[in-house]
Amino acid sequence: MEHIRLQELAVSNSAQVIRPPNTLRLKVGGNFGGIDASAIARAEEALKAMSSQFGQWLQDEIVKLDKAQADIRTQGYDAQTAEALYFRAHDLKGLGATYQYPLVTRLAASLCRMMDDPAKRMAAPRRLIDAHVDAIKAVVRDQIQTDDHPTGRALAESLEAGVADHLG
Repeated sequence: MEHIRLQELAVSNSAQVIRPPNTLRLKVGGNFGGIDASAIARAEEALKAMSSQFGQWLQDEIVKLDKAQADIRTQGYDAQTAEALYFRAHDLKGLGATYQYPLVTRLAASLCRMMDDPAKRMAAPRRLIDAHVDAIKAVVRDQIQTDDHPTGRALAESLEAGVADHLG
């Protein structure tokens, strides 16, 4: 008896579910079956082989960041120099963890957060910008790779709090 009532309820409250066809596979061409474990292994090996160059690559990025900071000091803080610094920070945000410096990623992300909006970029306090840049250079110089290090954590938390206050 109860089974019949449930069927009646199901009929009276029925809904039609329309599932459009998934045409993405046709559009991009290819079979997205399982993940190719051997391709992942090859990529990991290639990354491991390049890891000896990470230090130099990170240093190259630090030189670019330092130049962007120096340009602000010599040319002034304007839309062009601010954008150049922002792009250097954005690159480091993406590369820090890859280069085995997740703390650099965190610090650069904090700087980017403050400068993301071009309309508000010019209001970013120079002392806070300089503090971020100097902190990134210091953690690389002193090989502080993660925020597990007490100094690294304190730097990150202090800078993030400054950005939060500024964006308030």
